Amino acid sequence: MPGPLVHVGATVQCTHFAPVTAITSNTRVLVSAMPVVTIADTFTVAGCLFTLPTVPPKPQPCVRVQWLVPATRVFVNGQPVILQLSTGLCLSAEQIPQGAPLVVTTQPRVIGM
Repeated sequence: MPGPLVHVGATVQCTHFAPVTAITSNTRVLVSAMPVVTIADTFTVAGCLFTLPTVPPKPQPCVRVQWLVPATRVFVNGQPVILQLSTGLCLSAEQIPQGAPLVVTTQPRVIGM
């Protein structure tokens, strides 16, 4: 499915609405004056407060995002880019899936597939 390309300045959140930060090595391909992110980049989550409702409660915050379905036709440095509609998983420190990340805002001008 076509969708806007995600860049470093896009607003991405974990399932529990904590902010996701993209760390990219891409310096060559820019949209809205910011680097485009790819599946090979690192996506960290800070400030997720999710806690399992066990006795006693166990903190299980999201710590990173792993993208599963990137673009199929747009590549940067040989890696597929992340689109606003790309599918991913938020993972805890124990690598337990927590749900899908949310791409809230991104640049609207460059569309990929």
